Amino acid sequence: MLYWLDHKDIRFPAIDSALEEPNGLLAAGGDLRPERLLEAYRQGIFPWYEEGQPILWWSPNPRAVLLPGDIHLSRSLKKTMRQQKFTVTADTAFAEVIAACGELTEQRTGTWITSEMEAAYTTLYQQGIAHSIEVWLENHLVGGLYGLGIGQLFFGESMFSRVTNASKVAFVHLANQLQCWEFKLIDCQVPNDHLTRLGATTIPRSEFKDYLIKYLDKPAPSSPWHLSWQF
Repeated sequence: MLYWLDHKDIRFPAIDSALEEPNGLLAAGGDLRPERLLEAYRQGIFPWYEEGQPILWWSPNPRAVLLPGDIHLSRSLKKTMRQQKFTVTADTAFAEVIAACGELTEQRTGTWITSEMEAAYTTLYQQGIAHSIEVWLENHLVGGLYGLGIGQLFFGESMFSRVTNASKVAFVHLANQLQCWEFKLIDCQVPNDHLTRLGATTIPRSEFKDYLIKYLDKPAPSSPWHLSWQF
């Protein structure tokens, strides 16, 4: 059963009531107010929809995740990291990163990052909840990612790359920095080949819920984020 959300009420139905097909679709409607978004993520729910659709809310089973200590570097990625041709920063260009994640390219002919989504997550960034990792080459932004940091969990949203391996470099720095901060999990939402090659796996929704219960209310690093990890 697909639930329709009231604009005044930010509560969600239990995630175990999400549909099996399409996998994880739970509810539609509502809005992207910061308080609704936070309530969603705290329950393991995220918005994902296209322009012209109502807001769709998802909680797939199984869930794609990565333990920060399990990040995998291929031989070529290790070589790229050793070359140290990139400069990597955090929380210095959030608006540029989320805009780049929504850009249309030859490989990406559609996007779910609408102007409404950009505005909503930028507000969360201004509140110290959303964060970005930026990868620079000769002072040009060439890659990055963004997501939400709540307690000791990071909820990844999207990444982009304008040169080879730039998004992977961002993800490696994110995972290792989160490990330094004792984060327990990176939520990757749904599996794909790119994330699997970096070490992502899947866990049952019930196990993901356990992480939410245990780690959402743990102390988090102060905002804005500053990277201390070095390859």
